Amino acid sequence: MKITKKKLIEELNKDLEWEYAAAVQYVQHAAAISGPQYDSIQKELIIHSQEEMQHAVMLSEQIDFLGGVPTIDVEKRAISSTPREMLKQDLWGEDNAITRYKERIAQAEALQEYGLRRILEDILIQEEEHKRDIANALDSK
Repeated sequence: MKITKKKLIEELNKDLEWEYAAAVQYVQHAAAISGPQYDSIQKELIIHSQEEMQHAVMLSEQIDFLGGVPTIDVEKRAISSTPREMLKQDLWGEDNAITRYKERIAQAEALQEYGLRRILEDILIQEEEHKRDIANALDSK
């Protein structure tokens, strides 16, 4: 499908909804995960939450720059009851983000929005780091 600027803005707003949701989910999971075996990842989830909000700011600025209006909607997320399920949910979210940002990078490239592409690449790098952190925590539990 040929990408248009309008469609790109719509997709970026969907990404923004997911970033808001990820930030909230990480805060909830950091608060709900308990036990000494989770101390390290618990602290890391707070950092992830802050980074997801940074992504939201970056996306909002780009949406505005492209002539769109950044959304205030938040993507719905499920609540998990065990630490392992929470981490699996977080891992799914990072996989989803990685897929979305790879698509968005290609779309930005197609529209010759090179500044946006660079910002999306920076976000993608952090999402991949988040995935590694969570996968490592799951492997050690």
